[in-house]
Amino acid sequence: MLKLPAQAAGLRFDKALARELPQYSRARLAAWIDAGAVEVDGRPLRGKDRVLGGEQVRVYAQLPGDTRVRAERLPLEVLFKDRALIVINKPAGLVVHPGAGNARHTLQNALLALDPRLAQVPRAGLVHRLDKDTTGLMVVARTVESHTALVAALGARAIRREYLAVCVGALTAGGTIDKPIGRHRVQRTRMAVREDGRRAVTHYRIERRFRYHTLVRVRLETGRTHQIRVHLAHFGFPLLGDRVYGGAARVPRGASAALAEELRTFPRQALHAAELGLAHPLTGRELEWKAPLPEEMRRLLEALEAESA
Repeated sequence: MLKLPAQAAGLRFDKALARELPQYSRARLAAWIDAGAVEVDGRPLRGKDRVLGGEQVRVYAQLPGDTRVRAERLPLEVLFKDRALIVINKPAGLVVHPGAGNARHTLQNALLALDPRLAQVPRAGLVHRLDKDTTGLMVVARTVESHTALVAALGARAIRREYLAVCVGALTAGGTIDKPIGRHRVQRTRMAVREDGRRAVTHYRIERRFRYHTLVRVRLETGRTHQIRVHLAHFGFPLLGDRVYGGAARVPRGASAALAEELRTFPRQALHAAELGLAHPLTGRELEWKAPLPEEMRRLLEALEAESA
């Protein structure tokens, strides 16, 4: 039960309700209104109806559990957990969402086993995603209210996400890539820089320059599918190990046998979500997490360092 404030006078009911219940998305509130699950002074209103202010509102809706994805116990490295959030360090090879050919063994399955109440949160609380073979930090919301707040923060670019990536080629300076990204016109499983795509902005700076490669720190301003991989490949510096956007493994002329072996056998794109920063959705406290490089990336950097010595 809640009471609409006097300042709501003249507003559409759906807009007034969204102001009073910001923890729920407008789409969810509209669905409840349309289903007759919200009463105003004992009677249902349409979303477009105007309110006078001072009305008593009662919401009868319940949050539906998502039964389409089954819980599955999988090992997860949990770095932080409280009543609002879970932060994990995702390993390589773990798909985030179930999809065609991936109904099981995904992060979403594992999260539902970790906390069954996540079935009542959209996408089991997942706020953003990482590609299957990208490692590192992800935040999960444990309540609908936290999920709504974090999705809004992500849209407002208030969540800081930094990545470490190894590029093929020697970059000379950092910079910003501001190129729109959309679905590839022919290969529909790929993304591409397209003038009619959605705006995508990637900031990068050099962490370490090797003889044939560059370690860069990347900060995302937007979050398009495959954004880092597409942008750096378009710029001429694809991620090492990225068979989709960088092609087959390339061994530079003159590389040692040890480095050549490391380059040929590196199993994935060399991309790691290393840092995550956000304001806690309940307390507003600024929080930050860091995830160390996984073992295979550490070995790769050691081989690149030895070649450059």
